[in-house]
Amino acid sequence: MVQSQPPAPRGTPAQGAPERRAIIITGASSGIGAALAQALAAPGRTLVLLGRDLSRLQAVADACHAKGAVCRTGTIDVCDRPAMADFMAAVDRELGIDLLVVSAGIMTGRPRGDAIETGDAAQRLIEVNLIAAVETLHLVLPGMLARGRGEIVIMSSLSGLAPLPDAPAYSASKAGLLFYGLALREAVAKAGIRVVVACPGYVTTPLIAGHRGARPGEVSAPEAARRIVAGLDANKGLIGFPLPLYWLSRIALLAPTFLRQPVMSLFRFHMES
Repeated sequence: MVQSQPPAPRGTPAQGAPERRAIIITGASSGIGAALAQALAAPGRTLVLLGRDLSRLQAVADACHAKGAVCRTGTIDVCDRPAMADFMAAVDRELGIDLLVVSAGIMTGRPRGDAIETGDAAQRLIEVNLIAAVETLHLVLPGMLARGRGEIVIMSSLSGLAPLPDAPAYSASKAGLLFYGLALREAVAKAGIRVVVACPGYVTTPLIAGHRGARPGEVSAPEAARRIVAGLDANKGLIGFPLPLYWLSRIALLAPTFLRQPVMSLFRFHMES
């Protein structure tokens, strides 16, 4: 289902940043995706918002429209590749995609009383978080390469740097996105494409509503969006926050086991349905 409004006129870019007239955000109905939509909304911009919940998606679109942006919404499962391909191709033909934010994702983890997540849950998570994300990128990249410009934000996590024993599939999906994004950045930089990878720590979103455990350094979704947009404007390859957890995560895999395990034990958790 798609709702649309007339295309927006040419806008004025933020100082030092590309123009970003046409922006697509997956996972835009809640959490960081919704906060990024509102942070990027401005007169002269068209935001194409994808999500699974039409009512929440429309509420985000209304908030963005109130900031002067033109908004379109699409309720598409990111794992439905034919539907995604048709949608992306239509948007790119009409508008030309300047910025893609790959934010759609789910989280599973160890249920209370279990040692690990189920195999089915792990497979579904990797399909949504990693495989569908890479497929989405490749639906947009050809147009950007042909135009010689474009930006991509890939939503990873600090768990991609420091894997969580209670969420192996989530950690694996975010590590895959992290290294795919950093490699892609190098591959397409000379073609005029900016790729940045965001690695937030704990962010207050519906995604972690069932998380039962410590969440040090937790920030709000609007604050996370502010930091990501600032990093995008600065063309930072890797955007990690909060800084203490970011640097702790970066050195975690280099630390010997006898040091790493006690530290990671502070982050143990389980998921409640």
